[in-house]
Amino acid sequence: MRHSIYTSLALKKKEGKKSFAILIDPDKITIPKLEALIKLSTTASVNYFFVGGSLIINNQLDKVVQHIKSNCSIPVVLFPGNPAQVSIHADALLYLSLISGRNPELLIGQHVISAPQVKQSGLEIISTGYMVIDGGAPTTVSYISNATPIPADKNDIALCTALAGELLGLKLIFMDAGSGAKRPITENMIEAVAKNITVPLILGGGITDPEKAFLNCKSGADLIVVGNAIEKDATLIAEIAAAINSVKVTIN
Repeated sequence: MRHSIYTSLALKKKEGKKSFAILIDPDKITIPKLEALIKLSTTASVNYFFVGGSLIINNQLDKVVQHIKSNCSIPVVLFPGNPAQVSIHADALLYLSLISGRNPELLIGQHVISAPQVKQSGLEIISTGYMVIDGGAPTTVSYISNATPIPADKNDIALCTALAGELLGLKLIFMDAGSGAKRPITENMIEAVAKNITVPLILGGGITDPEKAFLNCKSGADLIVVGNAIEKDATLIAEIAAAINSVKVTIN
């Protein structure tokens, strides 16, 4: 299996560099919109495309991934609603374990079933501790997972959950307020988590403008993921990319 995506993220974290990923839901994108998104993303030097959704009901996953790979060099990382959502045409797959909940199926159960298929895919598999944070609105993830999100003001719970994930050997921590979150994850929570883990920290959910992306990075996020806001206004890509790239972090 390949290891280039994780190696790149780890190196960027070590150097204090931030990254930007655009989340594409195959159920919501058309090919003309995807082509426009690819052009804007290439111009703005977006680092990654994350592709996936909670359900994926139109069977377009392979088609979307292949179209991206045929039209640009930006790496494609699968962000699956369940571990079995695999496209061999992608570059990597986030093998998500929902460590913020207590549903055994999403901690390990589905992984036991999907593991042979995932390994045979030949993709770079990146074990990821997935943490759902209360964003002020019900999300598809919370409904499907039957798991309660971490309260938005409980920094200590988020910190200890992320630290446990790292100590268990997970390579990434992904904190997500959910698509269309009314309330994004606070800078205080991001900072509390970032200061206590050494693995790269991914942030998503409720990031609707360049300022929030900038503040998240300043607080310790290593990779910002934006989906819903860009679905509504693709011109935000250049502004958010510029904001993320402007963050300067001094490494001691």
